[in-house]
Amino acid sequence: MLAASRVSALTSHVARQAVQVTGQRQAALIAVRRRGNVSARSIQSVAQTDRDTITRLLYSIGTKREVERHLRIFSSSSHPSQPAKFAVIKVGGAVLDQIDELALSLSFLYRVGLYPVVLHGAGPQLNGIIESEGVIPDYIDGIRVTDAKTLQIARRVFLEQNLKLVGALEKLGTRARPITSGVFTADYLDKEKYRLVGNITRVDKRPIEASIRAGALPILTSLAETPDGQILNVNADIAAGELAKELEPMKIVFLNEKGGMFHGITGEKLDVINLDEEYEQLMKEPWVKYGTKLKLREFKELLDHLPRSSSVAVISADNLQRELFTDSGAGTLIRRGYRLFKHNSIDSVGADRFRQVIHDRDPEVQSGVSSVTSVLSDLQKTPYTIYGDEPLDAVAIVTRPEGEVPIMTKLLASRSGVLNNVVDNVFNAVKKDHRKLFWTAKVDDDNRSWHFERADGSFTRAGKSLFWYGVQDIAEVQKIVKDFEAKGRLERAYLPVGPSAPPERAFPGATRSYSTLARRQVPFRLSGPTSTEPKRLALIGARGYTGQALTTLLSGHPYIDLTHVSSRQLAGYPLQGYTKSSITHTNLSVEDVERMEKDGEVDAWVMALPNGVCKPFVDAIDRGAKVRSSGESSVIVDLSADYRFESGWKYGLPELYGRDGIRKSKRISNPGCYATSTQLLIAPLLKYVKPACGPTVFGISGYSGAGTVAGTNDEDGKPTTVPKVTPESLAGGFRPYSLTDHIHEREAGRHLTSLLADPTNPMKVAFIPSVAPWFSGIISTLSVPLSEKVTARDVKALYEDKYGGEKLIHIKSGIPGLLDIENKHSWTVGGFQVHSEGDRAVVVGGLDNLLKGAATQCLQNLNLALGYDEYDGISVD
Repeated sequence: MLAASRVSALTSHVARQAVQVTGQRQAALIAVRRRGNVSARSIQSVAQTDRDTITRLLYSIGTKREVERHLRIFSSSSHPSQPAKFAVIKVGGAVLDQIDELALSLSFLYRVGLYPVVLHGAGPQLNGIIESEGVIPDYIDGIRVTDAKTLQIARRVFLEQNLKLVGALEKLGTRARPITSGVFTADYLDKEKYRLVGNITRVDKRPIEASIRAGALPILTSLAETPDGQILNVNADIAAGELAKELEPMKIVFLNEKGGMFHGITGEKLDVINLDEEYEQLMKEPWVKYGTKLKLREFKELLDHLPRSSSVAVISADNLQRELFTDSGAGTLIRRGYRLFKHNSIDSVGADRFRQVIHDRDPEVQSGVSSVTSVLSDLQKTPYTIYGDEPLDAVAIVTRPEGEVPIMTKLLASRSGVLNNVVDNVFNAVKKDHRKLFWTAKVDDDNRSWHFERADGSFTRAGKSLFWYGVQDIAEVQKIVKDFEAKGRLERAYLPVGPSAPPERAFPGATRSYSTLARRQVPFRLSGPTSTEPKRLALIGARGYTGQALTTLLSGHPYIDLTHVSSRQLAGYPLQGYTKSSITHTNLSVEDVERMEKDGEVDAWVMALPNGVCKPFVDAIDRGAKVRSSGESSVIVDLSADYRFESGWKYGLPELYGRDGIRKSKRISNPGCYATSTQLLIAPLLKYVKPACGPTVFGISGYSGAGTVAGTNDEDGKPTTVPKVTPESLAGGFRPYSLTDHIHEREAGRHLTSLLADPTNPMKVAFIPSVAPWFSGIISTLSVPLSEKVTARDVKALYEDKYGGEKLIHIKSGIPGLLDIENKHSWTVGGFQVHSEGDRAVVVGGLDNLLKGAATQCLQNLNLALGYDEYDGISVD
């Protein structure tokens, strides 16, 4: 589900990643071209390597899970007996002018084992040649009147364009077969009126299937023949439709230069059109006319002939991968869908059908915790609404007593409902009816990230997570939950509000919206040429929270491969949370590290060790680098405080101290979590700080910031870790500590001094930290005496001027709360206030101490130092 308000926020990220994917395709395919002399014995392994490599490159345009899910669905759509079930791709003549981009996109599909059936037009090319030869194009009812001379030219142009595309594919190492006849049989559409224009009466799929079985992409033209051999011209869109009716593919893709269908008034691109739900209303809209109305009618007629699993996509060639392999897509998706319903009684749904859904899908019923009878009995205790689609592929139950906040007690989807996004449609229907909603999910729910993406807030307690949207004030959440528990609508497990155990990290993603919406295009920014060369990373110290967060981030990185993970306690146990490959913890010695650096086994190291521990490893890397054959050292990013005060190391806070120094550095010290927020808070006000009256920052962090200690071994003997400070030990409050001389106090003062007009007069920062009973997230409050009077508006403007272009800094008017920062990659600042006398400013900033305060910032620094885009592998909100 992608709400309209979120569409514009995603397009910058979408555009940036689309450009990256183009680079990936070129790099991958150039490598393929250079494999000239490959032995027959290695062909199969090379092909598998190509497939694996390019599959991983696809992860840059979407999450690993969604890419692999779509790839699995498409791969299983075809069978040796019916090999052309994946997709029909109709290429508009204008797209043929982008032949290189088109060939790259098609070759990408070929490399992952997918064989689309490609059919192209050549209208613009034909018009140009006809006019140059003195023939004036003639159209009746939008159909080109085709006389003998026009047909002669058309046939030549079609053959030239067909061979041009085949040649471009073959040049990239992709086998392709030109099929310019023998597929379409036609009668005259109206010989007197249109002359040599055909109406397709039969499609012979045998040449297409033979091409695919031979390992070649079939490339078709839209020329047809009569039974007695007369060639006829056929509109390419119509030919693609008839071809799809015969093959019944999962996807019918229309490539055009515009990249989608557009709203007739606003000019914005439409996201998804569900025909069964929206067609009649759409056709009544005043902006749906002429070509748009004709296209919608043609798409509906086509999809009415196909299985409901088939869909139409209108997209540009350079966004083909994003359209096919991500939930968010990139063009316009048209599908039949099903009409949705909402009923206030089980009988209206059908009692037997409804009971079967509960029996087959309700996890509590399947585990024996509950029964179908008890579920139905509980429903009768309060007013409710059942939402779903006609085949019951997705069903939601919302209880809604008069005057109370509704709870979605069940959300049950079949495999088809998940794969075809019906569950998103149903959830969106619920959201249309309810401005506020609460629901729960188990912590081991396979679709837990889905819930995180659709919630404004959440916390975990006793093996379940409570989610909600529509409520921003945590005090209101607590009041609502108390009311739920008092009335028995929610089990007594969620008070006080706040997590008692570390939640699984869930990072922002996006899925397609349900209704016909438009994505708003906004400008995007690139930092210049970036690398797409895969690099290898070793992580030393993966047991703590930060190491775990970094492992999860690296799992979604398009280019960095985690190849070594060292942990003394976990040696021999598999690494959890990393899905690119199977990795077992090792216990690397100093000698191992020196040898690995000498042999060039990795390109970068991350030290995630306690303070004062990593120097022997850094020294070993320095020794190994001196005798490394390449003469170039690996990159080191140290997450501890050991090198934050060393002049030979680059301090890695890109938003304040610049990117160029990080790009050129091999030794980077990652800033501390509190120090990051403190410096970002103070920097815009530096020139207004009253002399001899330094700023004071009061910081509160979730208990994960205190780190972990060794726990008891689990039942399998595996070592475990537990929080150094537990929520229970805080008794619902917070605990101040290190009231003076905290290391982050010195760290912030040292580096802020470099920004002063007179660095000889060091900046002194007073910092008081506290630990709180939530898991992650730091809220820092700055109080700074001012050298001159300013207004709150002036203060906010300083932050907007300083950070306005930063992707990982969010500026808001209100005071940031935990919901603004937990599980977020960004730093958020707000609550700009000035004392009534105008001589003291107060500003609040916050970040997730495990992400922007550690792992996310580490990944920014790695990306810059390794030549990648700074935000590769990071979801930019």
